[in-house]
Amino acid sequence: MLMLAFDTATPAVAVALHDGRAVLAEATTVDARRQGEILAATIASLLARVGLRPADLSVIAVGVGPGPYTSLRAGLATAHALGGALDIGVHGVCTLDVMAREAAPACGRDFLVATDARRREVYWARYGPGGERAEGPGVGPPASLPASLPTAGEGPWLYPDTMGPATGPRYPSAGVLAAMAAEAIGRRVPLLPPNPLYLRRPDARVPGPVKRVTPEPTAAPVAGRE
Repeated sequence: MLMLAFDTATPAVAVALHDGRAVLAEATTVDARRQGEILAATIASLLARVGLRPADLSVIAVGVGPGPYTSLRAGLATAHALGGALDIGVHGVCTLDVMAREAAPACGRDFLVATDARRREVYWARYGPGGERAEGPGVGPPASLPASLPTAGEGPWLYPDTMGPATGPRYPSAGVLAAMAAEAIGRRVPLLPPNPLYLRRPDARVPGPVKRVTPEPTAAPVAGRE
């Protein structure tokens, strides 16, 4: 098995290649403005690094968020396009779960994962000591979450006076994502469909009908009529 795994649900573009046993190559770039461009270039670079081609891929795993609309669209559109072009399976993994897997060993207790949701809110989930999700995912203001719990992700970096102490990764690792997906596939445990977890409506809106801002024209009087 050769798996391509990537995540764009946060400002980081995380990409990895995994052979079912270990990570072959991995790269992460933090740049929220050029995620689609960076993702395509990183995939090509990693494949070239290990001497493989897109046709050698057998499965794709992609982070499905939660995350902002534009960020998730970059990753999921790429996953669907590659999966369709190569005729291979595409599976989803919750981005917060990926970060929790990496954070759990250092916590040893309940903890949170919180990523930037903009609008002064965070996407969050609560996890037990073993990294199992106990609550969420959800979206809301940082002050609504327990400040006593250690927190992975961007949340405690963006809101240090409101959230618990920072722990674990700030961004998801594509290598961890790939390992989780490979483990689930090996055990025949169903993964998520490759659909986005938006949790709220996107900031962009489809414009409504154009409103008239000038008076309606009136009919000119006909000569000779009162």
